[in-house]
Amino acid sequence: MKSIASLVPRLARSSRSRILASPRLAVPTQRFARSFSAVAPRAAEPITSFCFQCEQTEHGTGCKAHVGVCGKTPTVSALQDLFIYQLQGISQYAHEARKLDAKDADIDLFILEGMFSTLTNVNFDQTAFERYLAHGERVRADAKAMYEAACKAKGVAPKALHGPAVLNLSPILNDRPALEAKGLSVGVMARKAAAPNDDIHGLAELSLYGLKGMMAYTAHARALGQRCEEVSAFCAEAMAALVDAPKKDVPELLSLALKVGEANYKAMQELDQGHDTQFGTPAPCEVQTSAVKGKCILVSGHDIHDLLAILEKTAGKGINVYTHGEMLPANTYPELKKHKHLIGNWGGPWQLQKMEFSRFPGAIIMTSNCMVEPQKRYRERIFTRRFVGWEGIPHIGDDWSNFDAVVDAALSAPGFIKDEPKTSVPAGYGHKAVVGMAGPILEAIKSGDVKRFFVIGGCDGTEGERSYFRDVATNVPNDSVVITMGCGKYRFNREEFKPTAGGIPRLLDAGQCNDAYAAIQIAGALAGALGCKVTDLPLSFAISWFEQKAVAVLLTMLHLGLPNIYLGPALPAFATPNMLKILVDTYGIRGINHANYESDLKQMIQGK
Repeated sequence: MKSIASLVPRLARSSRSRILASPRLAVPTQRFARSFSAVAPRAAEPITSFCFQCEQTEHGTGCKAHVGVCGKTPTVSALQDLFIYQLQGISQYAHEARKLDAKDADIDLFILEGMFSTLTNVNFDQTAFERYLAHGERVRADAKAMYEAACKAKGVAPKALHGPAVLNLSPILNDRPALEAKGLSVGVMARKAAAPNDDIHGLAELSLYGLKGMMAYTAHARALGQRCEEVSAFCAEAMAALVDAPKKDVPELLSLALKVGEANYKAMQELDQGHDTQFGTPAPCEVQTSAVKGKCILVSGHDIHDLLAILEKTAGKGINVYTHGEMLPANTYPELKKHKHLIGNWGGPWQLQKMEFSRFPGAIIMTSNCMVEPQKRYRERIFTRRFVGWEGIPHIGDDWSNFDAVVDAALSAPGFIKDEPKTSVPAGYGHKAVVGMAGPILEAIKSGDVKRFFVIGGCDGTEGERSYFRDVATNVPNDSVVITMGCGKYRFNREEFKPTAGGIPRLLDAGQCNDAYAAIQIAGALAGALGCKVTDLPLSFAISWFEQKAVAVLLTMLHLGLPNIYLGPALPAFATPNMLKILVDTYGIRGINHANYESDLKQMIQGK
C-alpha cells in the first residue's frame, strides 16, 4: 500500500490562496470566556466553510466562507473535512478488527499520515486531497474486508457499522463540486448541528484536534522506525469513538480527551526514542545562527529524518545545509553534527518565512507543517516533502525522485557571497543532558541558588500578544531557570541569560515542540530526587499554543496533572464557557494576561 505522502502530485496545478494575514491587533482577554455559539452563522450570511482548529483564526473566532488566515481555501477545507470523515470510517473497521486480533500496519499508517495532512499549515493542495480520497476508498474497502474476514475466522457476525463506515465516494471521485458539497455535509458545522449542545461539540473538537497532533508525532516516529501498537490501536479506537460523539456526555468526552493526552505522552516518548536511536543523544552546544559563504539549502519543518537524508544527498556537492524554525535542535544530535556541511540554523520562527525565505539565497525544503503561501520571489526554489503541499510547488515524493531539482535550484541560486559575523544560540538541553546535571542542580536548589523553574515555550505566531512570553522569560528572577522548547523560544533565545551564581545555565533549550516530553521527564527526575510530587515542585508553565500538536501536548499536561499552567495568547475558540470552567476549576489552567505580564509573573513566583 502506498503511503499518504506518495499520493501528493509532484507538480500541482494552480494556487488560489492569499498570503498569511499580518499581525492583528491585540484581542481583549475576554476571549478567554468566549463561546462557539457566539460565532454561529447568521441567516443572511450562510457559512459555506468554517475552521477554528488553530489559535490564529479570523477575529479569534474562526475562519469562514472565504480563504482562511492560513491560506486554506474553502475547497481544501471541505475536502479535508471529508477526508477526516473517511478516515473515521476506516478507523471503525480497524478498531472492530483489532477486537478480533486482526490488524494491518498499512491501514494504521494511512490513518496516521492522513490526519497529519489536515493539520494547520501542512497541505493546501486540493489535487492532493482528491488523490487521498480516491486512495482512501480503497483503504476503507481493505479495512472492511479485514474486519469481515476476522469475523468469519472467529465465527461471529459482523456488526452493522454506520456513518463514515458506509460512506461511498466512488460515484463522485471525479466531481470536485460534489466532493466539496459532501465535505460540507459532514464537516465541523455539521458536527456542531448534530451535537445536543456546544459543550459536547467543543469537547469532541478538543479530542479531534488533539488526535491530529498526536498522530503527527506518531507519524514522525514511524519515519524513524518506531512502532507502538498501543498508540496505533488507540488512534483507531478514538477516531471511531468520535463518530458517536453527539451521543456522549461531558464526562465521557472529557475522559476521551485525557486519554488522547495519555496516548500522546507515549507518542512523544516513541519519537524521543526514535531520535536518540537514529541520531544519538542531544548534547548542549552553541548552534551557529550566521551564514557562511557558499551555495546553500534551507530545511524547515519538523522532520529530522528528512534532514539526514538531505545531508547525505548533498555530501560532496559543495552545498551548505541550514536548519530553520523547529529544525534548530537537529544541530545538537551527534550523528547529524558529523556532516560538516550542516552549518547551523538560519532564520527564526515559521511565521517570518515569507520575509526570510525571500532573503535566503538558495533552495528551500518544507518537510512538515508550518508552511505559508510561497511568494513569487522564491517560488521557483522552494519544494515540499511528504505530507506538505501547495498547488504549483514541486513536491518530493517518498523516493526522493525529484531531489535533483533541489540540488539544481541550490546550485543555480547565488548562495551567500560572504561569511556573516558569527553568532550562535545555546541548545541541546534534552532530558538526558539535564538529568546528567542533576547533582549540581540539586545542590543549587538546596543552597537557594535556584528557587524556581519556568517552562516557557510552545508555538509562535504573528500576534503582538506573544511578546508576553518573551517578557516573562527575560524578567524571571536571577535565581530561576527557564526550560524552553518549540518555536516559541525564538521570542527570547537570542537574549542573554547569565548563569546562576553557582554556574547553572538559566536558559535550557530542550528541543522541538514534541520535546515537551523532555520537560516532563526533567520535572519527574527533579521530583524524584527531591522526594516530592511533581505538583509540589517550584515549577510554573507559560505555554503558547497555535495548532493541533500544541493541543495534544496540552492534553498530555492535563493527563499528568501538571500544575500552574498559563496558556495563551488566547484559549481555543472551540472552548465554551463550561469547558473553560472545567479547565480552570479542575486543572488550574489560566489565560495569560498579555496586557500585564508582571501580574502573572508575580503569581508564578508565588507558585500560583
